[in-house]
Amino acid sequence: MDKFSKYVGMDVHQETIAVAVAQAGGEVRYMGEFVNTPEVVKKLVTQLKRDGARLSFCYEAGPGGYVLYRQLQGLKQDCQVVAPSLIPRKPGERVKTDRRDSLTLARLHRAGELTAVWIPGEAQEALRDLTRAREDMKHLQRQAKQRLLSFLSRHGHRYTGKSRWTQAHWRWLEGVTFAHPVQQIVLHEYIDTIRACNQHVASLEQEIERAVQDSPVWPVMEALMALRGISLIAAVTVVAELGDLRRFDDAPQLMAYLGLVPSEHSSGKRERRGGITKTGNSHVRRVLIEAAWTYRHPARKSAILQRRAERTTAQIQEVAWSAQKRLCQRFRHLTARGKLPVQVCTAITRELTGFIWAIGQQARFSTT
Repeated sequence: MDKFSKYVGMDVHQETIAVAVAQAGGEVRYMGEFVNTPEVVKKLVTQLKRDGARLSFCYEAGPGGYVLYRQLQGLKQDCQVVAPSLIPRKPGERVKTDRRDSLTLARLHRAGELTAVWIPGEAQEALRDLTRAREDMKHLQRQAKQRLLSFLSRHGHRYTGKSRWTQAHWRWLEGVTFAHPVQQIVLHEYIDTIRACNQHVASLEQEIERAVQDSPVWPVMEALMALRGISLIAAVTVVAELGDLRRFDDAPQLMAYLGLVPSEHSSGKRERRGGITKTGNSHVRRVLIEAAWTYRHPARKSAILQRRAERTTAQIQEVAWSAQKRLCQRFRHLTARGKLPVQVCTAITRELTGFIWAIGQQARFSTT
């Protein structure tokens, strides 16, 4: 006997929702298009429950977030937010409409062939928004710097110092002059934009530091920071994006979730493997790849890393030190074999993910 008597597929947009219903063991019918407001959704639930039916809703994850999910949960209704990339598609199907999408969702939901995504709590989603805002500001910062350097290069101004964006580089920028006054204005506008981005990044980093100190997930972040290359920002990104690491059954599952496993297209006796799949959460994958580059240096316990490790348990310290010895040796070994640095870093990132999973099984995680 089915747990639910009606399976509701919804194709959700900002203004409208296309709704289809699949009866348990019966027909699949299209109900129509509704305005996407809380009042209309509540009336729709009441209408579907009129005959005492038990309902289960589903819709694709998208830019609308989890507002509809939380509303349905508040109405005591079962709801799944499904991964769009894992919805079964017919290769020959070339027609896509809201009506068809909602009917397909209802049919597949009834068959149990949809994969639900993990839904963060409201507090964790707020922390995730904070880390993503900082990431967006860093992206704008990089763009502003590149535009300034391109502008200077077009007019023959090249910095000959050792490193850019140091105090010496800023003093050099202040001394750059142009023949035309409007070009001097352009230079200062670019500089002001970079300084504004720097302030936004610094402000968001301060907000992150304040937000995590009283967070129930702080012990997990602190444990992850015992690993080489995992700074506060990286640890916050991992926990905010992934949640409780114990929801992954094993390390390979986490590696696959982050798109760090090789793609494969094998048929018959022929085996063909390609680059990593790059599926899943790109935010975590990016910070872990950055962390993996630190293992190109010999293993050692720096003062900063030792202070971080001392705040954790002996078991976590042992995992972190084992990770550093293993990954530094692995980096040298793969490099000596002639592997490209990018390939080596990818392999180290995959193994680092395994150690992160191991620490996540030991660290305390509370959702209260």
